[in-house]
Amino acid sequence: MTVAITHTAAVSALGTGTRGEQPLANPRARRAHKMMSRAAYLAARCLADLLRDTQWPRDRVGYFLGVGASGGSLDDIMALLDESMIGGAFSLPRFGDRGLAACNPLLAFQLMNNFTMCHGAILEGIGGPNAALFSRGAGTIAAIAEAVHAVRSGECERAIAGGADAATHPVTVAELARDGFIARGLAPADACGLVAIATASPGEDAVIVEGCAHACGRARLAGDAVADAMSRAQLAGDAAVDSVVIAPWGPPAADALRSFAAARHATATVVDLSSLGESLAASAALAVIAAVDLLASSPGRVVVLTLGVDGDPGVVVLSRGVA
Repeated sequence: MTVAITHTAAVSALGTGTRGEQPLANPRARRAHKMMSRAAYLAARCLADLLRDTQWPRDRVGYFLGVGASGGSLDDIMALLDESMIGGAFSLPRFGDRGLAACNPLLAFQLMNNFTMCHGAILEGIGGPNAALFSRGAGTIAAIAEAVHAVRSGECERAIAGGADAATHPVTVAELARDGFIARGLAPADACGLVAIATASPGEDAVIVEGCAHACGRARLAGDAVADAMSRAQLAGDAAVDSVVIAPWGPPAADALRSFAAARHATATVVDLSSLGESLAASAALAVIAAVDLLASSPGRVVVLTLGVDGDPGVVVLSRGVA
């Protein structure tokens, strides 16, 4: 069964289309907004935009989302921690006795990672198969692959997939700095990117998903890991590739992906999305959207290469009008 990307939607803190946290259009969203993390808000807004464009019935639409770490209100988190300390050290008994009572109970909905997906799904009435996958890059490729499989297998006729994250949250920035990514050029960003996936009729002028895969890249040479992911995506070695869109977490990853693209697809144009910053779970989805935009203006084949801070490369192969 041929599967295609029919629509896309993105909300990003960098680049075109930037939006502030204006109220969500759904009349039930005002109360829900108080329970949303920044990433959950971006996902809810992006999902509403996509469903408005597709006009799909909601009850059988699948939803698969790469999500990042918890991103709760820092004021609540600090109040919780302040009341959980004894003699300068965190105390679990005091946390249960005093800490939890010091913060807003709604903080729990901001801290649960799966609610990055759930808030928007509940507001929009999504009723098909779904999953929230923790992502630092490759998890979002896995979410897209799950959506493609759900449509191909007939589990649902239509699905939405992508990623949402807020890498500028102070706790996340501290984690990235501790692990050395900020010093090596990572620029944190907040974003959500979603794609709508459905079956394509024979001969339909559509953006076809030819392959989607990721591979474990830890403790391996980046080029070997990308080649593994490419093989899993089942792109034939002699297949003509017009463009390669790369989504690296920073300069070292960009160098690795550019080197692979030059060696494997020497004549292809390389589009580097580094200027968008690194939005962790959302970066891979934004790269897929960039590839769809390229194919909308010109038929051909585009390979998306991603390499997030998890070190696991991802590949998505898209084409339009290719025999």
